[in-house]
Amino acid sequence: MQPIDPEIIKQKQQAMQHYRTRLMVINKRLQQSTDFNNIITELEQPILKLLKAQRITLYRLENNGKELISAFKTGTTPNNIRIPLSTSSIAGYVALSQKSLRIDDVSNDKALSAVHPKLKFNHHFDKLSGFNTKAMVATPIKKGQVVIGILQLINQTDEGIFVDNDMLKAEELANVIAKKFSKDSNATKGPFDYLLHNNQVTLKQLKDFDERARKQKTTITSLLMTEARISKDEIGLSLEKYFQIPFMSFDPNIHLPTELCQNLNTAYLKKQGWIPISGNQEEAIILIDNPSDYSRIMEMERVLDVDKIILRIGLIDDIYQYINSLTETSEEHLLDDLIDQLTIDESNIVEEHKEESINDHAIVQLVNQVITDAYNANASDIHVEPGKEKQATSVRIRVDGLCRALLDLPYHRAKEVIARIKVMAGMDISERRKPQDGKLKVKIKGQTVELRVATIPTVNGECAVLRILASGGALPLEKLNLSPENLKNVEKLTEHPHGLILVVGPTGSGKTTTLHGVLNKLNRVDRKIWTAEDPVEITQPGLQQVQISRKSGFTFADAMRSFLRADPDIILIGEMRDKETSHIGIEASLTGHLVLSTLHTNSAPETITRLLDLDLDPMSFSDALLGVLAQRLMRTLCKSCKQAYQPPQQEIDYLRRQYDPDNPESLQIDTTNLTLYRAKGCEHCGDTGYSGRTGIHELLMVDDEMRKLIYNKSSVALIKKHAIKSGMKTLLQDGIIKLLNGETDIQQLHRVVAE
Repeated sequence: MQPIDPEIIKQKQQAMQHYRTRLMVINKRLQQSTDFNNIITELEQPILKLLKAQRITLYRLENNGKELISAFKTGTTPNNIRIPLSTSSIAGYVALSQKSLRIDDVSNDKALSAVHPKLKFNHHFDKLSGFNTKAMVATPIKKGQVVIGILQLINQTDEGIFVDNDMLKAEELANVIAKKFSKDSNATKGPFDYLLHNNQVTLKQLKDFDERARKQKTTITSLLMTEARISKDEIGLSLEKYFQIPFMSFDPNIHLPTELCQNLNTAYLKKQGWIPISGNQEEAIILIDNPSDYSRIMEMERVLDVDKIILRIGLIDDIYQYINSLTETSEEHLLDDLIDQLTIDESNIVEEHKEESINDHAIVQLVNQVITDAYNANASDIHVEPGKEKQATSVRIRVDGLCRALLDLPYHRAKEVIARIKVMAGMDISERRKPQDGKLKVKIKGQTVELRVATIPTVNGECAVLRILASGGALPLEKLNLSPENLKNVEKLTEHPHGLILVVGPTGSGKTTTLHGVLNKLNRVDRKIWTAEDPVEITQPGLQQVQISRKSGFTFADAMRSFLRADPDIILIGEMRDKETSHIGIEASLTGHLVLSTLHTNSAPETITRLLDLDLDPMSFSDALLGVLAQRLMRTLCKSCKQAYQPPQQEIDYLRRQYDPDNPESLQIDTTNLTLYRAKGCEHCGDTGYSGRTGIHELLMVDDEMRKLIYNKSSVALIKKHAIKSGMKTLLQDGIIKLLNGETDIQQLHRVVAE
């Protein structure tokens, strides 16, 4: 490696010092000036030269929270540019997301849509002025956490495109301009500074209210009103002066817009802390308690899918009042008064059962809303569980592997809800003594969602479990969070023209997702691929996919026999659950086919002994097997709130012992600079501290020595010992590596890996 020339280092230091000096001069002149328009005109060329840009545009956020208006721009036409708060424009997107954006070519629609599907560049102003905009940096001008404007730099003069360092310099300039904008607008530094300046509350009281609000799970504003006796209007005025957005209190005469609210439910809105007050899909006025919370604003934009957003600030209690006004409080309407957004096939309703109120409006709405709530919460399952005697029926949903309460139903409504679910799934509503299976398809916001339904009689009545099946295509193998070594070895396995690859783990561990990731890599026009699944959850173009049907007697073994007569190259068999299916799968893999399948086992080594227990021929099995991938799904820490900490030596030693009891030092940890993370909880994750799940894996690769062990029917311990010696990382070891990477914490690791 060539040593860096000291002269080059000196030149860079001088250039940076020169840059800092010029920035300080611009800052001083800007802050001392009483006329922004005059001073910014004088400073235009120094700024452009400093940041190596051809043009600059400054936007202010209008005090009505509606749009961005150009405060200064290079060029003469048009005189004023007005940009709505919308993700369809660059300035609007940066204002809503509060993130700086660097674009190499504004005409590259594909690159813009990768940032946000709606994002476009408006060439109208270029056509008027004759200027050609190509590269751009846009950064928010912020006072604290509040966006008050946008700075845009256009066309880098030296290299043609801006680099990350240019974006950092733009952000520094934006901070300088923010001070001037704040001074000119008389904006306060904090949401309650107006009250402090007018001696309506003391700083000590504010700190006390803030601490008590967190402990008592209330709000500072409610304490200001009840204990400091400050009126709502005065609090609203203080918030206005900080956020620079008009305040709105609850008005019972306002009728919320049906078009915007029909697909929203109260639990979701209360968690989010916002509500559409008026408007339509073109322009919506939204009341929110914190207009600086960009994550909620981007979520709002995604959910409502409106063209323009106008923000208003309100107290959370007033927002809750609006949200509660969406719901009728009678027992008939336990959830929101939702317009029926689910398309249901009613053709299988038997005439003599229609009097059972299974199609009563309240019951239809209730079941529809439960499904919608579960889908919006990214739940995998819905559980409708009858209570004892006259106790309420519980409805729970499973999110990220754990159940959580959704609502309680009055006991006398439980039978009608179960009956409605049966009707939707084409099941026999008169049969309550035997378990039943069914399926239903619904449309939520235009997207078809399939649910698998199972009803089971209990001592308290029938319960129902609805599994929300995955929709969409396959995830690429690279997106499954396999370790680099495991990813490399899985790809190596897929290069074999024939053999058996198994993915194992408990129910709900993501086996199907992984197998379809493998198929996604193998799926080429020169290969014929057959799959037999129960159910078919993920579809891919180019695959011939078959649904197993136990009712009609079409089993996995039947499917395998059929596939072998249909000229396959690759076969995916949903599960090797019996001797017949396993035997056919192994025979297929030995006769020139690549066979993929799953098994419910706890680890990769256990899989081998489990299949040998099915009386498979050890020689054939050892020749056929290429590898076994065992996996679990582990909850990941919420990126918005995960809390960093420096682990004590005791915790580091514990992780080392868990990683390898025989050789703890094999886990290489830099103890001088080790940061771990733990759950905290925020609005984004529902105060759980966790959001989403990731896979942990162990991959057993079959080599000659492993084939001997399989042939000799060796014990799990011997198989595991050789696999580890050959490079296999256990589930626990892979989990510890992901813990050290900041993806999860020790509690979640213990929950999914019992070692």
